[in-house]
Amino acid sequence: MPAIEALRLMAWLSPTYPVGAYAYSHGLEWAVEAGDVRDAATLAEWLEDLLERGAGRNDMILLGQAHAAALAGDAAALRDLNDLALALAPSRELHLETSQQGRSFLDATLAAWPCPALAALAAGLPGPVAYPVALGAAAGAHGMARGPLIAACGLAFVQNLVSAALRVAPIGQSAGMRVIAALTPRIAALAERLESAGLDDLGAGTLRLDLGSLRHETQYSRIFRS
Repeated sequence: MPAIEALRLMAWLSPTYPVGAYAYSHGLEWAVEAGDVRDAATLAEWLEDLLERGAGRNDMILLGQAHAAALAGDAAALRDLNDLALALAPSRELHLETSQQGRSFLDATLAAWPCPALAALAAGLPGPVAYPVALGAAAGAHGMARGPLIAACGLAFVQNLVSAALRVAPIGQSAGMRVIAALTPRIAALAERLESAGLDDLGAGTLRLDLGSLRHETQYSRIFRS
């Protein structure tokens, strides 16, 4: 992967990129309130399930498909993929999480890293955009490699949720870093398996998270939007 691609990807997935990721916990705040996540061990178990059986896996598949559509310049396929990605959100909050971040990412990238191919694809996505679709479209339009992109997206997904856990769970920074380190090999292996995955491979089995994201909407005390 050329250095410029690696640096661009690091910038896009940085916590400083203006997508508002810090405002969302992907249901983790409810999991802490319910007692499902109590320490580093239960956090790692929760994140493993999200990666292998939930939104982490689905987002990596959608990302790869969006990347392929963008590389081919297929705006119609990208629109259909975005509709599917938004429909897969199981609750209002998780729909807001992916669509707000996706829209913000696409707008920020068009402003900071403009290119004709991305501008043409973005013209066909005037409304809500799912985050993995926006990221995949941008990377494909810039001709970036797919494998490292999918792996980096998986790591960023975990890092953001660990950051959320540090704010709502009795977990310190050192423990959080150990969780990330322990999950990194699994992310790499999953990314390798999913690089060639198609839409038929989509699916999730994280029912407790889905129900928890609905309950979070009326949770008495909360600091996150999901």
